[in-house]
Amino acid sequence: MTKKILLFADFGIDDIMAIIYAYYEKNIEIVGIVAEYGNVDKRTAIRNARYLQRNTGRYDVPLIGGAERSMIGEPPIYYPEVHGPEGFGGYVLSQDFQPGDDVFENFHQIYDIIEKYDGDLTIVCVGRLTSLATSFILYPETVAKVREVYVMGGTFNFPGNVTPVAEANIFGDPYAANIVINFAKNLTIFPLNVTQRAILTADMVNDIDEINKEKNNQLGSIIKPMMDYYWQFYKSQIPTIPGAPLHDVVTLWGVFNESEIVYEIKPVKVVTSPGSAFGQTIGDFRDFVQLAEYPVHRIAMGFNYPSFINRVIDVLTLELNNFNNQ
Repeated sequence: MTKKILLFADFGIDDIMAIIYAYYEKNIEIVGIVAEYGNVDKRTAIRNARYLQRNTGRYDVPLIGGAERSMIGEPPIYYPEVHGPEGFGGYVLSQDFQPGDDVFENFHQIYDIIEKYDGDLTIVCVGRLTSLATSFILYPETVAKVREVYVMGGTFNFPGNVTPVAEANIFGDPYAANIVINFAKNLTIFPLNVTQRAILTADMVNDIDEINKEKNNQLGSIIKPMMDYYWQFYKSQIPTIPGAPLHDVVTLWGVFNESEIVYEIKPVKVVTSPGSAFGQTIGDFRDFVQLAEYPVHRIAMGFNYPSFINRVIDVLTLELNNFNNQ
C-alpha cells in the first residue's frame, strides 16, 4: 500500500537525495514538504525546495515554510563543510533559476494536510525537530490523528557526529526533540547507529551517473556532484569509508519495509540539560523487567542493506528515467 507522507526536511545533501528518491518511489506519495533551517538556513532551504520542484515538475506538492531557528534561543550553527554552502555539495544551481523572495510563512498548511488525510498520513522528519515539535504545540488534537511518525535522529550506544554522544538533528534542538519524544504516538526512530550503515558507495554513484547521462537526465546529473562532495567530507573523518551514508533515504525506505528492519521497543529520553551530554539520546536497553520510566518508542536497530541499496539504485536510475519518459 502506498504511504502518504508529509516530509520535514532541512535540505542538505542527504535530505535532497531523500526527496529525489521519494518522488520516484512507487510505494510513497509525498503530499507535502516542510522546508526548515538545519543543514542550511530557512531561506536557502526554501530556495532548494523550489529548485527541486522545478527539476521534478512536482508543482502539485505543497511547499511549507518551517522553523527559522531552534527552541534553544541561540543562532543556529550550519555545516557548509558537510553539505556545501548551498546545501547541494559540489552541484551548482542553474543560472537561469529565479527562486523568488518569499519565505513561505504558511505553517498552518500542516494542519490542513493532516486534516485532509485524517488518519491516513505518515509524518517523516529527517531534519531538526523544531517544526514538528511546533506542530505538537499548536495543533495537538490534529497531530494526534497522524497514523505514524518516523524520525531520523539520535544515536544509541554509539558515538555522536556533533559531540561524542549527540547526533546533529537532536543536538540542533534537544528541546524540540524532547517535545516529540514525550508527545508523539506510534513513533519510530531511525538513529545514527543504523543510518550510518546505509552507504551509497562511490562506485554505485558512478554507475548511477553513467546511466542518467546516457538518458540525458538532468535531474540525475545532480546526484554525483552532491554525493562526491559528501563522500569527501566523510573520508576526511573516516578515511576508510567507501562512500557516504543515506541517512534520510533509509528512513523513508523503512516506512514501507517493516519486514526488512530489526526493531527494539524501549524507553527513550533526550538530555536537555547544558553540559557535555546536551542533546544525547538515551535508550534503556537493559534486560530488566522494570525499565526507566521514559516514553516508550520503537527504535530501528538494523536493516537489510542489500534490499535497501538495490531498491535505491533502481529508483535513481530505472524509475527516475521511466517517469521522465512518460
